[in-house]
Amino acid sequence: MNDVKPGSGRAYLLAARPKTLAAALSPVIIGSALAHSDGRFDVQVAVLCALFAALMQIAANFINDLYDYVHGSDRTADRLGPERACASGWLSVGQMRGASVVTLALAALAGLTMLWMVRERMPYGGVELLLTGALCMLFAVLYSTQLSYRGLGDVAVLLFFGIVPVCASYYVQAAALTTPVVMASLSCGLSVDALLTVNNYRDYEQDKLSGKRTVIVRLGPAFGRAFYLGLGVVAALCCLPLLTSGHLQPIGFIYSAGGYLYLHVSTWHNLCAIGQGSGLNKLIARTSRNILFLALLLAVALMS
Repeated sequence: MNDVKPGSGRAYLLAARPKTLAAALSPVIIGSALAHSDGRFDVQVAVLCALFAALMQIAANFINDLYDYVHGSDRTADRLGPERACASGWLSVGQMRGASVVTLALAALAGLTMLWMVRERMPYGGVELLLTGALCMLFAVLYSTQLSYRGLGDVAVLLFFGIVPVCASYYVQAAALTTPVVMASLSCGLSVDALLTVNNYRDYEQDKLSGKRTVIVRLGPAFGRAFYLGLGVVAALCCLPLLTSGHLQPIGFIYSAGGYLYLHVSTWHNLCAIGQGSGLNKLIARTSRNILFLALLLAVALMS
Protein backbone atom coordinates (compact mmCIF):
# COMPACT_ATOMS: atom_id res chain seq x y z
CA MET A 1 0.00 0.00 0.00
CA ASN A 2 2.37 2.65 -1.25
CA ASP A 3 -0.32 5.34 -1.15
CA VAL A 4 -0.60 5.32 2.67
CA LYS A 5 0.66 8.65 3.97
CA PRO A 6 2.84 8.30 7.10
CA GLY A 7 1.03 9.47 10.23
CA SER A 8 -2.32 9.79 8.42
CA GLY A 9 -5.69 8.71 9.70
CA ARG A 10 -5.65 5.86 7.20
CA ALA A 11 -2.35 4.66 8.66
CA TYR A 12 -3.92 4.44 12.12
CA LEU A 13 -7.04 2.76 10.69
CA LEU A 14 -4.99 0.08 8.96
CA ALA A 15 -2.90 -0.42 12.10
CA ALA A 16 -6.14 -0.94 14.07
CA ARG A 17 -6.97 -3.94 11.81
CA PRO A 18 -10.74 -3.47 11.76
CA LYS A 19 -11.29 -6.94 10.28
CA THR A 20 -10.20 -8.45 13.60
CA LEU A 21 -13.08 -6.79 15.47
CA ALA A 22 -15.34 -9.78 14.72
CA ALA A 23 -13.26 -11.81 17.19
CA ALA A 24 -13.63 -9.09 19.85
CA LEU A 25 -17.35 -8.40 19.39
CA SER A 26 -18.54 -12.01 19.02
CA PRO A 27 -18.17 -12.81 22.76
CA VAL A 28 -20.19 -9.71 23.68
CA ILE A 29 -22.90 -10.68 21.18
CA ILE A 30 -23.15 -14.18 22.66
CA GLY A 31 -23.08 -13.04 26.29
CA SER A 32 -25.68 -10.35 25.66
CA ALA A 33 -27.93 -12.74 23.72
CA LEU A 34 -27.82 -15.15 26.66
CA ALA A 35 -28.73 -12.28 29.00
CA HIS A 36 -31.68 -11.45 26.71
CA SER A 37 -32.75 -15.10 26.73
CA ASP A 38 -32.80 -15.02 30.54
CA GLY A 39 -34.68 -11.71 30.66
CA ARG A 40 -31.66 -9.72 31.91
CA PHE A 41 -30.62 -7.76 28.82
CA ASP A 42 -29.48 -4.15 29.35
CA VAL A 43 -28.84 -2.36 26.06
CA GLN A 44 -26.67 0.43 27.53
CA VAL A 45 -24.44 -2.03 29.37
CA ALA A 46 -24.20 -4.24 26.29
CA VAL A 47 -23.09 -1.28 24.15
CA LEU A 48 -20.40 -0.36 26.70
CA CYS A 49 -19.23 -3.98 26.76
CA ALA A 50 -18.91 -3.90 22.97
CA LEU A 51 -17.04 -0.58 23.09
CA PHE A 52 -14.63 -1.88 25.74
CA ALA A 53 -14.01 -5.08 23.76
CA ALA A 54 -13.43 -3.22 20.48
CA LEU A 55 -11.01 -0.73 22.05
CA MET A 56 -9.10 -3.51 23.80
CA GLN A 57 -8.77 -5.38 20.50
CA ILE A 58 -7.47 -2.27 18.74
CA ALA A 59 -5.01 -1.60 21.56
CA ALA A 60 -3.77 -5.19 21.35
CA ASN A 61 -3.31 -4.79 17.60
CA PHE A 62 -1.29 -1.60 18.10
CA ILE A 63 0.89 -3.28 20.73
CA ASN A 64 1.36 -6.33 18.51
CA ASP A 65 2.41 -4.17 15.57
CA LEU A 66 4.86 -2.26 17.75
CA TYR A 67 6.40 -5.24 19.52
CA ASP A 68 6.75 -7.42 16.41
CA TYR A 69 8.54 -4.53 14.69
CA VAL A 70 10.90 -3.95 17.61
CA HIS A 71 11.46 -7.70 17.95
CA GLY A 72 12.13 -8.02 14.22
CA SER A 73 9.29 -10.45 13.43
CA ASP A 74 7.70 -8.13 10.82
CA ARG A 75 10.87 -7.04 9.04
CA THR A 76 11.49 -10.12 6.88
CA ALA A 77 11.15 -9.67 3.12
CA ASP A 78 9.17 -12.93 2.77
CA ARG A 79 6.38 -11.90 5.13
CA LEU A 80 3.09 -13.51 3.98
CA GLY A 81 0.60 -11.55 6.07
CA PRO A 82 -0.78 -8.05 5.51
CA GLU A 83 1.59 -5.10 5.80
CA ARG A 84 2.15 -3.70 9.27
CA ALA A 85 2.22 -0.01 10.12
CA CYS A 86 5.61 0.24 11.86
CA ALA A 87 7.40 -2.11 9.47
CA SER A 88 5.97 -0.24 6.47
CA GLY A 89 6.91 3.19 7.85
CA TRP A 90 3.32 4.40 8.12
CA LEU A 91 3.70 5.06 11.85
CA SER A 92 6.81 5.60 13.96
CA VAL A 93 7.52 3.65 17.14
CA GLY A 94 6.59 6.74 19.17
CA GLN A 95 3.30 7.23 17.32
CA MET A 96 2.35 3.58 17.77
CA ARG A 97 3.24 3.66 21.44
CA GLY A 98 1.12 6.78 21.89
CA ALA A 99 -1.80 5.22 20.04
CA SER A 100 -1.59 2.15 22.28
CA VAL A 101 -1.69 4.24 25.47
CA VAL A 102 -4.58 6.42 24.27
CA THR A 103 -6.65 3.42 23.17
CA LEU A 104 -6.08 1.63 26.47
CA ALA A 105 -7.15 4.80 28.31
CA LEU A 106 -10.36 5.02 26.26
CA ALA A 107 -11.07 1.35 26.97
CA ALA A 108 -10.57 2.02 30.69
CA LEU A 109 -13.00 4.94 30.48
CA ALA A 110 -15.64 2.75 28.83
CA GLY A 111 -15.11 0.05 31.44
CA LEU A 112 -15.31 2.45 34.39
CA THR A 113 -18.48 4.02 32.99
CA MET A 114 -20.05 0.56 32.76
CA LEU A 115 -18.91 -0.24 36.30
CA TRP A 116 -20.53 2.94 37.61
CA MET A 117 -23.82 1.98 35.93
CA VAL A 118 -24.00 -1.56 37.36
CA ARG A 119 -22.18 -1.19 40.69
CA GLU A 120 -25.30 -1.33 42.86
CA ARG A 121 -26.44 -4.73 41.57
CA MET A 122 -23.02 -6.43 41.62
CA PRO A 123 -22.57 -9.03 44.41
CA TYR A 124 -19.15 -7.65 45.36
CA GLY A 125 -19.79 -4.00 44.60
CA GLY A 126 -17.93 -4.10 41.29
CA VAL A 127 -14.51 -5.01 42.68
CA GLU A 128 -14.61 -8.21 40.64
CA LEU A 129 -15.18 -6.15 37.49
CA LEU A 130 -12.21 -3.90 38.25
CA LEU A 131 -10.00 -6.97 38.58
CA THR A 132 -11.37 -8.45 35.35
CA GLY A 133 -10.75 -5.21 33.46
CA ALA A 134 -7.20 -5.00 34.83
CA LEU A 135 -6.54 -8.57 33.70
CA CYS A 136 -7.83 -7.75 30.22
CA MET A 137 -5.42 -4.82 29.96
CA LEU A 138 -2.54 -6.92 31.25
CA PHE A 139 -3.39 -9.57 28.67
CA ALA A 140 -3.40 -7.01 25.85
CA VAL A 141 0.23 -6.22 26.68
CA LEU A 142 1.47 -9.70 27.58
CA TYR A 143 -0.11 -11.48 24.61
CA SER A 144 2.05 -9.75 22.02
CA THR A 145 5.17 -9.33 24.14
CA GLN A 146 5.34 -12.70 25.92
CA LEU A 147 2.54 -15.23 25.55
CA SER A 148 2.45 -15.59 21.76
CA TYR A 149 6.23 -16.06 21.67
CA ARG A 150 6.11 -18.84 24.28
CA GLY A 151 3.38 -21.01 22.74
CA LEU A 152 0.73 -19.80 25.19
CA GLY A 153 -1.33 -17.83 22.68
CA ASP A 154 -4.00 -20.52 22.38
CA VAL A 155 -4.62 -20.62 26.12
CA ALA A 156 -4.74 -16.82 26.24
CA VAL A 157 -7.25 -16.66 23.37
CA LEU A 158 -9.51 -19.26 24.99
CA LEU A 159 -9.51 -17.21 28.18
CA PHE A 160 -9.72 -13.66 26.86
CA PHE A 161 -11.71 -14.16 23.65
CA GLY A 162 -14.03 -16.75 25.15
CA ILE A 163 -14.42 -17.41 28.85
CA VAL A 164 -13.73 -13.92 30.21
CA PRO A 165 -15.65 -11.71 27.72
CA VAL A 166 -18.71 -13.97 27.29
CA CYS A 167 -19.06 -14.55 31.02
CA ALA A 168 -18.34 -10.90 31.85
CA SER A 169 -20.84 -9.61 29.26
CA TYR A 170 -23.51 -11.84 30.79
CA TYR A 171 -22.47 -11.15 34.38
CA VAL A 172 -22.65 -7.36 34.17
CA GLN A 173 -26.23 -7.66 32.93
CA ALA A 174 -27.50 -10.62 34.99
CA ALA A 175 -25.24 -10.35 38.10
CA ALA A 176 -24.83 -14.14 37.99
CA LEU A 177 -23.22 -16.96 36.01
CA THR A 178 -24.64 -20.28 34.86
CA THR A 179 -23.25 -23.48 33.34
CA PRO A 180 -24.78 -22.80 29.88
CA VAL A 181 -23.05 -19.40 29.83
CA VAL A 182 -19.67 -20.98 30.65
CA MET A 183 -20.14 -23.61 27.93
CA ALA A 184 -21.09 -20.92 25.41
CA SER A 185 -17.94 -19.03 26.39
CA LEU A 186 -15.86 -22.13 25.61
CA SER A 187 -17.55 -22.43 22.22
CA CYS A 188 -16.70 -18.82 21.44
CA GLY A 189 -13.11 -19.11 22.65
CA LEU A 190 -12.45 -22.25 20.62
CA SER A 191 -13.88 -20.68 17.47
CA VAL A 192 -11.64 -17.63 17.91
CA ASP A 193 -8.64 -19.86 18.55
CA ALA A 194 -9.22 -21.27 15.05
CA LEU A 195 -8.40 -17.77 13.78
CA LEU A 196 -5.12 -17.76 15.69
CA THR A 197 -4.39 -21.26 14.42
CA VAL A 198 -4.74 -20.43 10.72
CA ASN A 199 -2.67 -17.28 11.28
CA ASN A 200 0.10 -19.29 12.95
CA TYR A 201 -0.18 -22.00 10.30
CA ARG A 202 0.43 -19.40 7.60
CA ASP A 203 3.38 -17.91 9.50
CA TYR A 204 4.97 -21.28 10.38
CA GLU A 205 8.28 -20.75 8.55
CA GLN A 206 8.63 -17.08 9.53
CA ASP A 207 7.83 -17.82 13.18
CA LYS A 208 10.51 -20.50 13.27
CA LEU A 209 13.10 -18.04 12.01
CA SER A 210 12.09 -15.29 14.45
CA GLY A 211 12.00 -17.58 17.49
CA LYS A 212 8.23 -17.40 17.97
CA ARG A 213 7.42 -20.77 19.55
CA THR A 214 3.77 -21.17 18.64
CA VAL A 215 2.04 -24.52 19.06
CA ILE A 216 2.35 -25.12 15.31
CA VAL A 217 6.07 -24.32 15.35
CA ARG A 218 6.46 -26.82 18.19
CA LEU A 219 4.26 -29.60 16.74
CA GLY A 220 4.32 -28.98 12.99
CA PRO A 221 1.91 -28.06 10.16
CA ALA A 222 0.20 -31.48 10.09
CA PHE A 223 -0.82 -30.99 13.70
CA GLY A 224 -1.97 -27.46 12.81
CA ARG A 225 -4.40 -28.77 10.19
CA ALA A 226 -5.87 -31.35 12.57
CA PHE A 227 -5.99 -28.81 15.40
CA TYR A 228 -7.89 -26.32 13.24
CA LEU A 229 -10.55 -28.91 12.39
CA GLY A 230 -10.83 -30.08 15.99
CA LEU A 231 -11.34 -26.57 17.34
CA GLY A 232 -14.42 -26.04 15.17
CA VAL A 233 -15.91 -29.45 15.98
CA VAL A 234 -15.53 -28.98 19.74
CA ALA A 235 -16.81 -25.38 19.49
CA ALA A 236 -20.02 -26.68 17.91
CA LEU A 237 -20.36 -29.44 20.51
CA CYS A 238 -19.99 -26.91 23.34
CA CYS A 239 -23.33 -25.46 22.23
CA LEU A 240 -25.12 -28.68 23.26
CA PRO A 241 -25.72 -27.51 26.88
CA LEU A 242 -27.67 -24.57 25.45
CA LEU A 243 -29.99 -27.12 23.86
CA THR A 244 -30.40 -29.27 26.97
CA SER A 245 -30.93 -26.20 29.18
CA GLY A 246 -33.76 -24.97 26.95
CA HIS A 247 -31.94 -21.84 25.76
CA LEU A 248 -31.94 -23.26 22.23
CA GLN A 249 -34.65 -25.13 20.39
CA PRO A 250 -33.51 -28.08 18.22
CA ILE A 251 -33.93 -26.08 15.02
CA GLY A 252 -31.97 -23.20 16.52
CA PHE A 253 -29.14 -25.53 17.52
CA ILE A 254 -29.03 -27.03 14.02
CA TYR A 255 -28.80 -23.75 12.12
CA SER A 256 -26.42 -22.08 14.60
CA ALA A 257 -23.97 -24.79 15.70
CA GLY A 258 -24.59 -26.89 12.59
CA GLY A 259 -24.34 -23.91 10.25
CA TYR A 260 -21.08 -22.83 11.86
CA LEU A 261 -19.64 -26.34 11.65
CA TYR A 262 -20.49 -26.56 7.95
CA LEU A 263 -18.64 -23.30 7.25
CA HIS A 264 -15.71 -24.34 9.43
CA VAL A 265 -15.25 -27.72 7.74
CA SER A 266 -15.47 -26.06 4.33
CA THR A 267 -12.71 -23.62 5.34
CA TRP A 268 -10.64 -26.52 6.68
CA HIS A 269 -10.89 -28.27 3.28
CA ASN A 270 -9.55 -25.08 1.69
CA LEU A 271 -6.74 -24.99 4.25
CA CYS A 272 -5.67 -28.52 3.35
CA ALA A 273 -5.89 -27.78 -0.37
CA ILE A 274 -3.81 -24.59 -0.23
CA GLY A 275 -1.07 -25.97 2.01
CA GLN A 276 1.23 -22.99 2.55
CA GLY A 277 1.73 -19.53 1.07
CA SER A 278 -0.05 -16.20 0.80
CA GLY A 279 -3.23 -17.95 -0.39
CA LEU A 280 -3.93 -18.64 3.28
CA ASN A 281 -4.68 -14.94 3.84
CA LYS A 282 -8.19 -15.41 2.44
CA LEU A 283 -8.78 -18.24 4.93
CA ILE A 284 -8.05 -15.87 7.80
CA ALA A 285 -10.88 -13.68 6.49
CA ARG A 286 -13.16 -16.72 6.11
CA THR A 287 -12.37 -17.95 9.61
CA SER A 288 -13.19 -14.50 10.97
CA ARG A 289 -16.47 -14.67 9.03
CA ASN A 290 -17.20 -18.08 10.58
CA ILE A 291 -16.68 -16.71 14.09
CA LEU A 292 -19.07 -13.83 13.45
CA PHE A 293 -21.63 -16.17 11.88
CA LEU A 294 -21.54 -18.40 14.95
CA ALA A 295 -22.13 -15.42 17.23
CA LEU A 296 -24.93 -13.95 15.11
CA LEU A 297 -26.67 -17.27 14.46
CA LEU A 298 -26.48 -18.16 18.15
CA ALA A 299 -27.83 -14.72 19.07
CA VAL A 300 -30.80 -15.08 16.71
CA ALA A 301 -31.52 -18.60 18.00
CA LEU A 302 -31.23 -17.53 21.65
CA MET A 303 -33.43 -14.47 21.22
CA SER A 304 -36.15 -16.13 19.13
